[in-house]
Amino acid sequence: MEGISETPDGHVIVTGGERSLTYAPRRVTVDDGTVVAHESQGGEMSSVWAADLGGPFFVEVAHLGDGPVGGELVMTVTHIGPDETRRFVALGDLWAADLPAAAARGWAVWAAAVDLALGLLDGDVALLGTGVDGAPLTKDDVEDLHQRLLGALHG
Repeated sequence: MEGISETPDGHVIVTGGERSLTYAPRRVTVDDGTVVAHESQGGEMSSVWAADLGGPFFVEVAHLGDGPVGGELVMTVTHIGPDETRRFVALGDLWAADLPAAAARGWAVWAAAVDLALGLLDGDVALLGTGVDGAPLTKDDVEDLHQRLLGALHG
């Protein structure tokens, strides 16, 4: 069955007419055995990867910059329906409800990656994932994270 679903552990499964994939914050696994990960996580991707899953789903995966761990991937799913086109975005570990005591890769790089991610959220975009207090993630949540990162960076 074609569609997008989220697992309790935060993975996103996208099932198209011909293929499916599972998105995790630093790794995408396609049902044909293809694994997509950033170079810093042992993969071969440096910036972007895309796939047509058949039917109405096209997927783009990008590394916008390191977050709190490094090698975080952002996924954009475009669903082209008969009456409308919808976009869904998964931010993975670029999103954090609370800032860690120290970001391993640095606040500036993480803030820049979140700023780029905000650019993906223009228009009618549904965010995948959980925001503050278990509520659905919103663009306001991401904008708030960006401001907290800038505050941590600039004091």
